[in-house]
Amino acid sequence: MKIKYLILLFTFFFTVLNADENKADCLILEDENSIICKYTKASSDTEKKITVEWIEPSGDATRIRNMTIPPFHLSVYDYRYLNGRTPGKWTFKVTDDGDEYSTSFVIE
Repeated sequence: MKIKYLILLFTFFFTVLNADENKADCLILEDENSIICKYTKASSDTEKKITVEWIEPSGDATRIRNMTIPPFHLSVYDYRYLNGRTPGKWTFKVTDDGDEYSTSFVIE
């Protein structure tokens, strides 16, 4: 189980390192009771301040976090436990300098 988790985590966190565009991705790990979401951006020599929102199926933001990406870092991630989440289509949204990046996932 740990090897599967590590392979999934490695794949999730490193597949977009060479991307030239900003991107949000989420991965549901049912056996680990986790939802891991990541925002990847192009490399920059300055600190970036972003806002992360977890939006449940009703459209309500149930978590809003202001985060800082240090200079030369490419990504940040946030996670939540799967159990207790409202079933349906969720949205993970990142606001970066007024631009929005989002991805959706379904909790059954």
